[in-house]
Amino acid sequence: MQIRTANLDDAQGIAKVHVDSWRTTYKGIIPDDFLNNLSYEQRTQLWKKNIEREDDYVFIAENSEGEIIGFADAWKREDNLTEKSGDLTSIYLLEKYQGNGIGKKLLKELFNHFKQMGYEKVLVEVLEENKTRFFYEYYGARLVKTAQIKIGGKILQELIYEWDNVDEVIKKI
Repeated sequence: MQIRTANLDDAQGIAKVHVDSWRTTYKGIIPDDFLNNLSYEQRTQLWKKNIEREDDYVFIAENSEGEIIGFADAWKREDNLTEKSGDLTSIYLLEKYQGNGIGKKLLKELFNHFKQMGYEKVLVEVLEENKTRFFYEYYGARLVKTAQIKIGGKILQELIYEWDNVDEVIKKI
C-alpha cells in the first residue's frame, strides 16, 4: 500500500472510490435515488478540476496492484474565515479496505500538509449519521457547530468539528 500526491491521471480512480464509497457509507442516510444517480463521469470531471487547483491538496492510497482504494482532500473553504486554518474536505476508502489503518495514514498526510502550510486549526464537516465522526473525535476533533443541509431532497444534520492544535494530532497519529 502506498500513499502519494494525486495527479490528473488519478481523477478517474478517485471518482470511482468517491462514488462507490458514498454508496456504502451513506446507504440509509442519503436517499437511494441520489446515491444511485451518482456518476463516475461527473465525479471524474470534478476531480480533474480539484487536482488542477493550486490550493487543493489531494492524496491517494493505492493497493499493491496500483489500484486507487482511497483518497483524502484538503483546502480552505471560502466560508472558512478562521486565520491560520484549513479544511479537511474528504477522506474516503473503498469499504473492503476500511479498518486497516489506511484512513489514519491519509489523515497523517493531510496533517503534515496542514503543518507545512502553517495552519494551527483544521475544520471538518461530517454528517451526523456518518460513523467517520468517531474517527475524527478519536484524533481530537471537537464539535464546534451544527447545521442543516439538504442532499437528495432530505434534510440532514451536519456536524462541524475543529482541531485546534495540528502538532497534537500529528503526535497522536
